[in-house]
Amino acid sequence: MHDNDSRMPETVEARILLVSSDPDHVRHHVDRLSGVGYVVRACGPDADGFSLFDQFDPQVTVVDLSAGGADAVDFLERGRRSYPACGFLGLTESAQPAAMAEVLPAGAIAAPPHEPEASDLVPLVERALERSRANREAARFKNRAETILSQARFDEIIGSHPSMQGLLKKVAQVAQTRANVLILGESGTGKELIAASLHQNSKRHGARFIKLNCAALSESVLESELFGHEKGAFTGALNRREGRFEQANGGTLFLDEISEVPPAVQIKLLRFLQEREFERVGGNETLKVDVRIVAATNKDLMHLVNEGRFREDLYYRLNVVRIAVPPLRARPSDVLRLADHFLRRAAAENEVEVLGFTERAKTLLIDYPWPGNVRELQNTVEQAVVLSETGWVDADDLPIATEPPAVSASLKLIVPGATLAEIERYAITETLKAVGGSTTRAAEILGISRRTVQYRVREWGLAHLSQLGESESDLPPGDFDPPD
Repeated sequence: MHDNDSRMPETVEARILLVSSDPDHVRHHVDRLSGVGYVVRACGPDADGFSLFDQFDPQVTVVDLSAGGADAVDFLERGRRSYPACGFLGLTESAQPAAMAEVLPAGAIAAPPHEPEASDLVPLVERALERSRANREAARFKNRAETILSQARFDEIIGSHPSMQGLLKKVAQVAQTRANVLILGESGTGKELIAASLHQNSKRHGARFIKLNCAALSESVLESELFGHEKGAFTGALNRREGRFEQANGGTLFLDEISEVPPAVQIKLLRFLQEREFERVGGNETLKVDVRIVAATNKDLMHLVNEGRFREDLYYRLNVVRIAVPPLRARPSDVLRLADHFLRRAAAENEVEVLGFTERAKTLLIDYPWPGNVRELQNTVEQAVVLSETGWVDADDLPIATEPPAVSASLKLIVPGATLAEIERYAITETLKAVGGSTTRAAEILGISRRTVQYRVREWGLAHLSQLGESESDLPPGDFDPPD
């Protein structure tokens, strides 16, 4: 061991894999690293050496690039791809590590030459160990998040669009914590379902999920509903009554339309969030309960804060974690899945047989901007199921305008947020409308083959849009194979 060693490495017994084809280099570095407490294995830059990754599971791999040539560089690159949690160190011939930057894969540390006086590997290995620890911690966090998501239940939520998948992943992670949550979104987007999923996937799922719409009650009634009241607290208070906080003890309290809470009640709500205690209306007894608060609103709370209509300190207490629910128009790929779900449920509840939607109905469902979001879609489908006379829901059965209300392209298709498939459909559909249904003209404008346009027309059921253009019969049957 060198005389200038003033400290041992932070992680003794760490596993170090040394890759070199030079016996002298191997002997020197093995002695140096094992001398300070590391467990070192050595191998050559070949397939047999690579198998040591699985057997030895090194935390740091030191690759001698000066002795192994192209094989050593390949070994290092393969290792980085296959074992991202490992820290890698590349030994170079040059005294300037930057000289090897072009051959080192991203994330590998370059070390200068092998002479003991010129370079000491121990501090460099320690740096690589720090990177390895960070990589392994990140991998554990990712695996934990994926496990949580795979075990989460979203019984009433339907959404395969990337924006919804990201939201559900966040819900699954946040549900495991005690943090208060603020859910934002337009009316009808399903904020209550998100709140229920937070409770369902939390450790509180065995306790009660209590809901309260803050916009539907006067100040005095809201205060009593939240905190309860004592007998005789006001006219008509004939008995003591538990409030929603007591009812939700051990569980979750969902406060919908939190923006409508009056200032006086905001103060009492803030005190509960700070101290976890309150008194019933008309009472002196201080009560403590264990309740998680999930609040929701369709308004801009910060704007209300700036106007002095909502307390800033209450806003930040509620907004520990924020979850934004996307409007339905921002996830068009979910429209038909939701519509099919509502159709089956409405048919079962009303004991009628409905087979599905016609292609014209599907096109209208997708093109309509749904200002009322999922709630409007549900009501529309239920009404159509009840009124359908043919067993199929057609566009004429849907109680929405055949020509949807004017809406800007940015609202009909959100980018980023839309998938490539959604962008393709939107581009082809709108172009066909603009050229009177001519698939040839649409293909010229879009810079794609006429075969692709006609295939998509048939696949998406858009024949009614191309009826003014060429018929399919003038193309060989093979032209309707899926385009490349």
